[in-house]
Amino acid sequence: MPDSHHPFPVRRRLRQGRDRLATVLVTAGGIGVIAALLAIGVFLAVEVVPLFWPTGATETVTPQALWLPLEGAGDPARYRWDPTATLGTDEAARVSLVPLAWGTLEAAAWALLIAVPLALGAAAHSALFMAPRLRSRLKPTLELMEALPGVVIGFVAGLVLAPWVERHLADVLAMLVLLVPGLLLAGGLWSRLPPRLQQAMPLGWAGLWLLPWLLLLLAAAHALSPWLEAWAFGGDLRHWLEVRLGLDIAVRNAMIVGMAMGFAVMPSVYALAEDALSGVPRSLAEGAQALGATRWQTLWRVVLPAASPGIFSAVMIGAGRAVGETMIVLMASGNAALMTWNPLDGLRSLAATIAIELPEAGPGGQHYRLLLLAALLLFTFTFLVNTLAELVRTRLRLRYRRLGGGP
Repeated sequence: MPDSHHPFPVRRRLRQGRDRLATVLVTAGGIGVIAALLAIGVFLAVEVVPLFWPTGATETVTPQALWLPLEGAGDPARYRWDPTATLGTDEAARVSLVPLAWGTLEAAAWALLIAVPLALGAAAHSALFMAPRLRSRLKPTLELMEALPGVVIGFVAGLVLAPWVERHLADVLAMLVLLVPGLLLAGGLWSRLPPRLQQAMPLGWAGLWLLPWLLLLLAAAHALSPWLEAWAFGGDLRHWLEVRLGLDIAVRNAMIVGMAMGFAVMPSVYALAEDALSGVPRSLAEGAQALGATRWQTLWRVVLPAASPGIFSAVMIGAGRAVGETMIVLMASGNAALMTWNPLDGLRSLAATIAIELPEAGPGGQHYRLLLLAALLLFTFTFLVNTLAELVRTRLRLRYRRLGGGP
């Protein structure tokens, strides 16, 4: 008589075999990624060692030449990056990495200064106040912006945005002056509307009904910019900046890089911060409001502290993306290795320098190994930032578990 229960153990064994195979593949993939990261780090370190260890095949450099100013040079020439320059017998090598590190951090700082407030504000609004129907459509759209190639953003920034900003400096200044007061005015006017109109324009849909107001603010800034330029800057803002403040204005500058890179970094910061804010247990916010706290007090004193590890992780990952960005800086910065506090000057980053000069550097030469040293610095910084972000994310998960917010 056939055994009617025979197929079930077979199916169970097949399912267990598939599970084990999937576990092995995932484990192998994780080990492969870790091995690849270690191999990259070891390769860069091995290739850089001859720069500091005399072997006869490569000219050595000293840490002082990389990070300290040149002796006897004026302020503009104290830190120079020109490893291919022909030097006299008494001239020191121009291999300072300081202007490249400065440009990298300056570009990242401007990008984060623009991206972080916008991304965190959008994350807080969509996670806590936005209507669920609008959030279900807007959040995926913002997250899809992360898929935009950096070369496309850099192309638009370098060839469209930069010339427009140079020709319309007064318009940009007027927009910056009117934006924040205009948004505060919109909030004040909404609070004074009759109840029927407030119900027709709820705060949960503010992301839509504020768009016409923003367009009105941009039109007002464009209309007021000639008057503002004539009244405050003698009719020529560019000339006033150059004469009064001594600021040179480059077409492609740090501010353009910050705007373009901030646009590229903002989706990733938004997505991570929004997930962190959405993961805060609703009971915390509801308990605070039940005790009499306003929405702003609940957000500022309850939700943000609870989600602070996740928000910090989002900012750190955005910083790692900004530091390692290549094409946007390459196409929108002017690639001048300058060290100034002027946001309208050009800059040059470590990643852009590697992309520009590595094809022309002879393998095994000093220039080649200097570029690999720059790559090692970028690798180390990005690795440390991502590791710190992961540790903070783990802490966030443990905090949610203690608060009863899920596994």
